[in-house]
Amino acid sequence: MQRLELLAPGGDADAIKAAIVAGANAVYCGLDTFNARNRATNLSFDQLIGILRLAHKHHCQVFLTINVVILEQEIPALFKLLNKLVNTRIDGIIVQDLGLFNLVKKYFPTLDIHASTQLTTVNAGQVAFLAKIGASRLNLSRELNLDEIKTLTQLAHQQNVLTEVFVHGSLCIAFSGQCYSSSVSVGNSGNRGRCSQACRDEYETTPTGKNFPLNLKDNSAYFDLPALVDAGVDSLKVEGRIKGAHYVYTVIDSWRQQIDRFVATGGLLENDDNLRKVFNRDFTSSFLNADLTKDMFIDNVRDNSVQYAIKKNNAVSVVKIEAVKETLYKDKNALGATLEDKVKNLRIDQRKLTLLFSGKLDQPLRVSVFIVDPVEEGADKKNDPLVLESASLLSAGEKGLDSEVLKKRFKNLSADCEIEQFDFSEFDANLRIPFRELTQIKNKLAFLLNDSLDVIAAVDVPTLPVHPKINQTPTLSLLISDEKDIHLCEVANADVYFKLPESYKKDASKYTDIFSKHPQLIPWFPAVLIGKDYDVAVTLLEAVKPQRIVSNNTGIAYKAYEMGIEWIAGPFLNTTNSYALQTLKEELNCAGAFLSNEINQMQIRKIHRPDNFKLLYSLYHPILMMTSRQCFFQQTVGCNKPSIDDRCMQTCKKSTTITNVKGISFNIDKQRGGYPSIYNHEQFLNMEIVNDLGGVFDEFFIDLTDIGVGSKEKLDKAQLIQHFKGLLQGEIESEFQLHEMVSEATNQQYIQGL
Repeated sequence: MQRLELLAPGGDADAIKAAIVAGANAVYCGLDTFNARNRATNLSFDQLIGILRLAHKHHCQVFLTINVVILEQEIPALFKLLNKLVNTRIDGIIVQDLGLFNLVKKYFPTLDIHASTQLTTVNAGQVAFLAKIGASRLNLSRELNLDEIKTLTQLAHQQNVLTEVFVHGSLCIAFSGQCYSSSVSVGNSGNRGRCSQACRDEYETTPTGKNFPLNLKDNSAYFDLPALVDAGVDSLKVEGRIKGAHYVYTVIDSWRQQIDRFVATGGLLENDDNLRKVFNRDFTSSFLNADLTKDMFIDNVRDNSVQYAIKKNNAVSVVKIEAVKETLYKDKNALGATLEDKVKNLRIDQRKLTLLFSGKLDQPLRVSVFIVDPVEEGADKKNDPLVLESASLLSAGEKGLDSEVLKKRFKNLSADCEIEQFDFSEFDANLRIPFRELTQIKNKLAFLLNDSLDVIAAVDVPTLPVHPKINQTPTLSLLISDEKDIHLCEVANADVYFKLPESYKKDASKYTDIFSKHPQLIPWFPAVLIGKDYDVAVTLLEAVKPQRIVSNNTGIAYKAYEMGIEWIAGPFLNTTNSYALQTLKEELNCAGAFLSNEINQMQIRKIHRPDNFKLLYSLYHPILMMTSRQCFFQQTVGCNKPSIDDRCMQTCKKSTTITNVKGISFNIDKQRGGYPSIYNHEQFLNMEIVNDLGGVFDEFFIDLTDIGVGSKEKLDKAQLIQHFKGLLQGEIESEFQLHEMVSEATNQQYIQGL
């Protein structure tokens, strides 16, 4: 049997200690910047160093989350962090931003890169892409089933890449990395670690009687362990960096026992009672088992542990209910007491150093370093010192080495050491040695304190050249998704993209025929393509062989790169900095990219394009809030089908609305061949950027599909095209007409930025 890694969450030092004593093989944690759980307590850098020593002493690895998109102005601070990390024993960094892959691969190659779940990894092309840009492991999307996981894991292993799967904890209803609901509704981007969990919000009671229609039960694959082992998964990952130490200990301890039982006997523990004694919203493993039913939802966002205990004990009377509660709280307290006892001696304090300098004329300078390590047993006593010597000391005449010079020279030895005392009692006055010899002693000492690893010199932020635009005057492009709109090609006299659905297995020939008959159409590939849907998209690419495509999916981008097809990175690749553009250009020969609609004017201005590379921006589109593999209609207007099947994907084209308690309605839209999606009640319309940044972009884009408009009045698309053309030409009347036509519109994301 392969080695199974149990990967635990660590929101703070206490939670990490809890994970260690519970038997985690690895923990993942974040600092107070650049991580996707800003609501967690997180660690300081000094704490991280102590955690590394503590965890490694217990044979537990530590992975650091840098799993957000990065802004251009943050690159210097990011380099400062990376320059520190390369001189630690960190076991890996978890990354979302494509630019960070490029930077680490070039300038910090000793760091091991793990691809975050925010990269929405669901197909074979994405596995190949991530392997190419430097990932050593990848997190497969939570929406995948066991067969899909097994296939992708086999492909990953062929490229020496490991896979990890979330097996326990909260579930997002949206595809990770493709959820903008928090960003749109309250200005807190999930791609920046500030998700406000709109899927847990209360809504007006739906026709099916639900008040929390988007709220999923928690994920638990506790009884699916044999299937995960059969799938070849390398790491079992537990969600929960905003959970406390008690939760982490209980969940990791339960999973440790289950794994150990299975490894030893091939059997499983019979119940998951302890998992149900800490916070949970009840459990489901329906994504894993491809069983997408109504049972995945729960109309309660709060802790379900009490309700579970009451139901299990058939408690009906008030007396019995109170007795059940009292027993549950006693059990929780007992688990807490067990944890407290196990971690009471675990320390992450810095090592304390005493430096004794001794020397006499014509004798060597000797530096004796006494170390007190709080992580080690018997930390209250000093161990035998490290002793380093120089060449013989010489007479200095009037001015020799004094205490201030030596303190200054030796004060910064190691990130996880604090010098408590400098002792010069055995060092004579008016002595000297060349400073280069002092430096050699200091460097040797730093080497020994860094586990005998050479200190890696700091790398400066590379200077990026400024490259000219391809199109001096921005052009207009548009997106359609219906054959009846193909006539707009003549109206627009512009690039026209044709949006392909996420699934069209039965209609593949239809789309091949469309592109064959209308070669002026440019294929636009969606962000999520799973399994056979990805295979069909690749088959279309091979059959049509277009000169150019737009892809929101790195798997299709990788295939286009292999085929020598020019491709543009779509807006759902979340591109926010120059280095992400460089990754796409250098690794996949990308010809251009849409910049994220989440960034503002100042954030855009700082971005530098690669050479011979287009920059594009969407002026007008429905605002996607989230896309899901689950069904949004089961809990809203209802559906007669007991579970989602492939036929739902191919045939369903329902739409409805949900309204939150603030009275704001959102459109739920399901296109034939597409995933259920939720859109904002307003359209995105940003006319300001034409004046603000017209000199930055080669192409401005408008979305003329009918997707996400719900029951709104259909607009005259030909008229919209003419007004947008007028806008690019500086016609004030066109701007006025667009405001009149698109009455419910916002560009709030452009105003606030990330």
